[in-house]
Amino acid sequence: MTTADGGPTVGPGPADLAFGAFSSHPPWVLDLDHLSWNTGIDELRARTRAEAPRLTRRRRVPPGSRVVRVAAFLGTALGAWYVGDRRRGVHESRAGLSRRLRRAFEHLGPTYIKLGQILSSGEGLFPEELVAEFRLCRDQVPAEPFAMVRRIVEADLGLPLEQQFSEFAQTPVAAASVAQVHAARLRSGEAVVVKVQRPDVARLVRRDLAAMSWLAPLLVGRIPVAALANPPALVELFAETIVEELDFRLEAQNMMDVARVLADTGQRAIVVPRPHPSLVTRRVLVMERLEGFAWGDAEAMRASGIDTEAVLHAALIAFLEGALLYGVFHGDLHGGNLLVQFDGRVALLDFGITGRFDEPRRLAFLRLVMAASANDIPGQIAAMRDLGALPRDVDIDAVIKDLGLDRPPIDPTTLTAEELTAEIRNLTKGLLGYGARMPKELMLYVKDMLFLDGALAVMAPNVDVIGEIVKVVMYFHERHGDRIAREMGVEPGTIPAVDVAGIRASLGVTEAVDAMTYRELQERRELIRRRLEQHQRGHGSRRVRGWRRRRVR
Repeated sequence: MTTADGGPTVGPGPADLAFGAFSSHPPWVLDLDHLSWNTGIDELRARTRAEAPRLTRRRRVPPGSRVVRVAAFLGTALGAWYVGDRRRGVHESRAGLSRRLRRAFEHLGPTYIKLGQILSSGEGLFPEELVAEFRLCRDQVPAEPFAMVRRIVEADLGLPLEQQFSEFAQTPVAAASVAQVHAARLRSGEAVVVKVQRPDVARLVRRDLAAMSWLAPLLVGRIPVAALANPPALVELFAETIVEELDFRLEAQNMMDVARVLADTGQRAIVVPRPHPSLVTRRVLVMERLEGFAWGDAEAMRASGIDTEAVLHAALIAFLEGALLYGVFHGDLHGGNLLVQFDGRVALLDFGITGRFDEPRRLAFLRLVMAASANDIPGQIAAMRDLGALPRDVDIDAVIKDLGLDRPPIDPTTLTAEELTAEIRNLTKGLLGYGARMPKELMLYVKDMLFLDGALAVMAPNVDVIGEIVKVVMYFHERHGDRIAREMGVEPGTIPAVDVAGIRASLGVTEAVDAMTYRELQERRELIRRRLEQHQRGHGSRRVRGWRRRRVR
């Protein structure tokens, strides 16, 4: 049996499958009335969210000696770049700056390593040199000593380790900046993983956010990486993201909420590990252990008979349904947070970062996506305004005119490097001039979509991208059309149809092709990337030659 999107279904099984997309063979069955850790969870989430603006409010007086240490490391990194890498061409300059920033972040500890990890998963949002360099932060976080892990687990669960677990691996299976994860087995026999927060990390994060928010305005215009042109906004986004990761009760509820969305939409091709009904605290999270193929190990999956295109399609559908229809989605999709089980279902892991649109912004986001599928430019700009990405009083017609959105689409592969650079520069300048910003949920959504786009290269390189987009849009029309029409305030059956020409234009394709594989799309992108890189190198070398001539004089 399969679901409507082609994924596997589950037959009669554990009672909790009625309200959550969990595994078919559970270590325990969840009862919503008997979860000891979720009392007052909504109030806890509201208090946590309110904390981020307070932490990032700039103080008149520097918040302690931490500012001095941070300023010293960042100042040294920028100074060394200024005298060493700045004049070596655009690519070399950005690579050198990224390397020096990464080293400074590692010296500054868990909060900055976490920021680096978020930057590393922002391929397409941040410059490739920055993303590549900060990927090193993912694997260079030393684990806490096991004695410390034992102390935290015993303090939070209230019993000696041996009375809760028959097995507890001393070496973690993963160690990140905020927490580390250990394989274990309960005394009752269930295989679990235990997520343990690093000692004192909550206090360190709050201290570091205060320091970051004080220093960020001083860095405006001093970090020549386009994506970091607005350090205060980046700090605000980071604060909103990380404060919720400091309480594992919120993460357990995130797991339950995403599982509920998947069950409500009938998406049984995706599963969520069950949090333990009682062994969850602020610093310890015990959950079901799930196993499978590493995400991206497409060769092994295909050898086992798994259709990797179907796997990716199911993940995309589930992600979009959560965001569009419920306003809840996993906010940190990357290869380490996904497994493909041996039956072809995708296991979602690590729910510390979750996107949550409130209802007005969810409706705005729904309008944005539907307007994009219909190539409705004014509708997209209005939706961006309602999402908070543009000021409330923005003139929609002026934005369209000033950004050139009313012009016929241009194939970027037909432009020279100078023309490409000018287009990007003018668009960026125009957006900033209108006060554009990236709300947290929108940033998480874009980051996840860029990850899924990149996953096509391994999981479905021969898929027809244009056909896949049309297929996804038609799925929403057919499966959820009445609901979407009601929420958009239009009559059922009158939702604007998908505009294939608009889809082609969004991919930078102006010719009337009916299909384009992901390989072909990547070839076009690679051509554009090389052209821009050559232009940047040439521009950098001309600038260096000019500087040398001035020095000679």
